[in-house]
Amino acid sequence: MAAVQDGPIEPESEKEIKTEILNDAAGNLAAATAVGGVLSSPPVSAAVGTPKPASTPTEGKDQQTLLAVLQFLKKNKLVESAEILRREAGLLEESEDSQGPDAGGAGSGVGPSVEPDSGDATSLLSRVSCASTPSSTPTPIPAKVTVAAGGGDNQPDVSVVLSAYSQQGDPALYQVYYSGLKKFIESVLDCHRAELSQVFYPLFVHMYLELVYNNHENEAKSFFEKFHGDQECYYRDDLRVLSGLTKKEHMKGNETLLDFRTSKFVLRISRDSYQLLKRHLQERQNNQIWNIIQEHLYIDIFDGMPRSKSQIDSMSGSLAGEARREANKAKVFYGLLKEPEIEVPLDDEDEEAENEEGKPKKKKPKKDSMGSKSKKQDPNAPAQNRIPLPELKDSDKLDKIMNMKEATKRVRLGPDNLPSICFYTFLNAYQGLTAVDFTDDSSLIVGGFADSTVRVWSVTPKKLRGVKSAADLSLIDKESDDVLERIMDEKTASESKILYGHSGPVYGTSFSPDRNYLLSCSEDGTVRLWSLQTFTCLVGYKGHNYPVWDTQFSPYGYYFVSGGHDRVARLWATDHYQPLRMFAGHLADVTSTRFHPNSNYVATGSADRTIRLWDVLNGNCVRIFTGHKGPIHSLAFSPNGKFLASGATDGRVLLWDIGHGLMIGELKGHTDTVYALKFSRDGEILASGSMDNTVRLWDSVKAFDDIETDDFTAATGHIHLPENSQELLLGTYMTKSTPVVHLHFTRRNLLLAAGAYNP
Repeated sequence: MAAVQDGPIEPESEKEIKTEILNDAAGNLAAATAVGGVLSSPPVSAAVGTPKPASTPTEGKDQQTLLAVLQFLKKNKLVESAEILRREAGLLEESEDSQGPDAGGAGSGVGPSVEPDSGDATSLLSRVSCASTPSSTPTPIPAKVTVAAGGGDNQPDVSVVLSAYSQQGDPALYQVYYSGLKKFIESVLDCHRAELSQVFYPLFVHMYLELVYNNHENEAKSFFEKFHGDQECYYRDDLRVLSGLTKKEHMKGNETLLDFRTSKFVLRISRDSYQLLKRHLQERQNNQIWNIIQEHLYIDIFDGMPRSKSQIDSMSGSLAGEARREANKAKVFYGLLKEPEIEVPLDDEDEEAENEEGKPKKKKPKKDSMGSKSKKQDPNAPAQNRIPLPELKDSDKLDKIMNMKEATKRVRLGPDNLPSICFYTFLNAYQGLTAVDFTDDSSLIVGGFADSTVRVWSVTPKKLRGVKSAADLSLIDKESDDVLERIMDEKTASESKILYGHSGPVYGTSFSPDRNYLLSCSEDGTVRLWSLQTFTCLVGYKGHNYPVWDTQFSPYGYYFVSGGHDRVARLWATDHYQPLRMFAGHLADVTSTRFHPNSNYVATGSADRTIRLWDVLNGNCVRIFTGHKGPIHSLAFSPNGKFLASGATDGRVLLWDIGHGLMIGELKGHTDTVYALKFSRDGEILASGSMDNTVRLWDSVKAFDDIETDDFTAATGHIHLPENSQELLLGTYMTKSTPVVHLHFTRRNLLLAAGAYNP
């Protein structure tokens, strides 16, 4: 058995060295590998010198891992880092060179031999740098991006040696270990049982994968059969994927497995419950389970009373457990930007009232909070110039004036004054309606279809017209007041236009705020920008390697965001063909993307059952919300920017306080995926549309006012969600066999809904 010259390195110290060196090599990896102070000490029995069964069979692997890291550092000319590692490990230059990259094959036989060519070294470095979020967000991030982009067959490289499962003990004893822990947890006091039961699922997964990795196929099957029924129902889909991994070959390149191996499962447990668990493992000298806890789990310990089963369930369900508490402590500027000063001209009727002699002037309708709130600077708002925003054009100012005038005629909604709903049904949509969007002024509607087409309709009497030909444009007087009207060609006027260009189903569409452009994203991996003047494609943005599920324009235009199957959200600007930011961190497809009303943040919902909030300025992840039990398909910010609503395949709508980083409400009622969410213009009503063919209206004012966020003890994560869904539900509206794909409130608070009739 190969051994290091000054004796075998303890796994703990080796882990610290690896973390230090890789930090040197690629920065920020600590976020993905640090175990955290709470788990740094092994059980007493191990510390005082009791032989650890785990250490003996892995010495060869430790040696091999060290050599692999040294090779990697040398290839990348990180001589100083290699020197520090060699000195710390007690390795002499000759020993490392004489063993060489082939030494792994002669070791204990655990893990593949390492022959890092320059391609593999670069690949690892790119994985490390892509996978790690900035150090302010200590979140477990998987090295997924590069692998998903085509690293599949080159798996046996340095990264695999670093994260491979090793033989930890006698395979026949795995069931005994797990049964013993289960028996212990079932015997503890009720107040601790719910918290300690969280350990079952990650332990079950990693013990099963260890058995499979070490070719104990029969023991693995037996272990799975015996204990998979004990896991929470919301992990059912993950367990189904896991049950298909029965041989070591199956693990190669498997995405779900990569998630488990490269991210630590986060458990939030009170100190008392944790001490109970630790004491039990020490008494049993159960190093098998303790090693898995140290290697693959992150236990976030808080002081205070243990949480109840319902409190834990409300926050559980994501692929990587709950979010760490420090992940939601960054300051978020959720306030709205100050609106520019624009004089609103009087209406014609107001002028008439002034001119008529002997009659009092008509009172102007009082503006609502929407028009007046932007005059003062919001203390929670970001600086106006925090991110560069496009300057207002004259046409934008005119549109803002129109918006303000409409706001004066807006209907005030509430429990006693519900909105009218106008439903747009796509009949005979045999080409499969997959996406819908309305312009802000509700004049145009667009549909994305499975036959790769994008179709735009005018929903006002005004027809869609294209620009005249170049020859005709040269004859127009460019100085005339109505030049914008003259350049349009009446011969091309029609109620709808079809845009061709994509080579796969269109999954997302978004109009620009000024109604001049349209975005569409597709299975073909591209996002296309269309001109609504010429109805032609201006740019095809290529960056995603796989289907793009969603895209959305910023509320100020210019920027847009996209998310797709490659698990990355990208921030773009219309005049750059490369993305400005890549938001990497989700463990599964990014299925929904939304800009915050102040355009400084982007929210992404994912099939990993988490929602993340990203800072546009620096790309940091500033919030991670967990609680959904299925992939997230809809997101909506409240108009004041303080709250976020999310809908998922679990049929629930969850409400989040962005400033505090906490869940504050749960709306139950839908029986299928919630595919569309929208707040009314003033935020009094939240509308939700679902695949269960209903639109539901909720009292969002009551939902937010009933919650005193200052009472929350964010330090412990104790959240008492009120069971008041029925009180908050203001109305349910059934469609005739039409799933609701999109919702939109007009400027006067009429609710528009859309979907395709499903006979």
